[in-house]
Amino acid sequence: MHNRRDFIKKTGLATAFFGLGLGSEAFALSPKASLYKISLAEWSVNKLLFSKKMDHLDFPMLAKKHGIHAVEYVNQFFMDKAKDMSYLREMKSRAEGEGVTSVLIMCDREGQLGAADAAERMETVENHKKWVEAAKFLGCHAIRVNGYSSVEYSQDRKAFSESQKLVADGLRQLCEFADTMDIGVTIENHGGFSSNGKWLSGVMKAADHPRAGTLPDFGNFQISPNDGNPISYDSYKGVKELMPYAQGVSVKTTVWDGKGNQSPLDYEKMMRIVLKADYHSWCGIEYGEAGREWESIVEVREQLEATEAALQGSFSV
Repeated sequence: MHNRRDFIKKTGLATAFFGLGLGSEAFALSPKASLYKISLAEWSVNKLLFSKKMDHLDFPMLAKKHGIHAVEYVNQFFMDKAKDMSYLREMKSRAEGEGVTSVLIMCDREGQLGAADAAERMETVENHKKWVEAAKFLGCHAIRVNGYSSVEYSQDRKAFSESQKLVADGLRQLCEFADTMDIGVTIENHGGFSSNGKWLSGVMKAADHPRAGTLPDFGNFQISPNDGNPISYDSYKGVKELMPYAQGVSVKTTVWDGKGNQSPLDYEKMMRIVLKADYHSWCGIEYGEAGREWESIVEVREQLEATEAALQGSFSV
């Protein structure tokens, strides 16, 4: 039935074109749909923002200036403005005025979603609600939270499962509120247990909520620095495990193996993993080389565009 519908859709379109006398040339000139969309994470320019060399309100305008038409905000750069409607209106106006899409808000410093104490978990959930509301107002589709727990990282199986249980509980509670706002809640692999793909995919299964999702970050699979002997998880394996739950993707230019070693990102290999999961939405650049942030951002954007062009024959939207 699915194939039949596709056939009817395609032949109906062909009839329309030929009926207008456009013929096969119209199909040759039709642009191919994008395999994925490119956005920019505000953390890419964090040094410029912290040093006051750049204003948070200018982020959409500067992103567009460098060829990117969607942005991912970081709450740290407007931490005290989550309920300031005048400020949020200005953010919204600036983005819409530039024709730039507001994708999500990355949320930090709001407590442990997987705190051992139930009251503390609830407080963390409450702390995040204002960001869900801000995301809704700005036109974002999600917020990004951290899957941190009061259970310290170890290779002990009990700690592994207990931390999963706690984070899943906090996530589910937050998702129940976010659902009323039509906002997703994503967890990024961001150190500790969360940088273990098996652990984080297990949290998604345990939370069992349609608003719960992941934000696979290509470069954030270092579990622990471990005093100069990093404990890491293979980036390609981890992204593959997290993509079934992905509501976004963060693009960094280096990846980890499972032995504590880093190497340059193989763009084509990684984007094949992303696309094989039938994901065609936002891929947020989260990279900015110190002193040449915007130049390096453009380089990554161009590499993503070149990779998409190379993969066009292998995937379709």
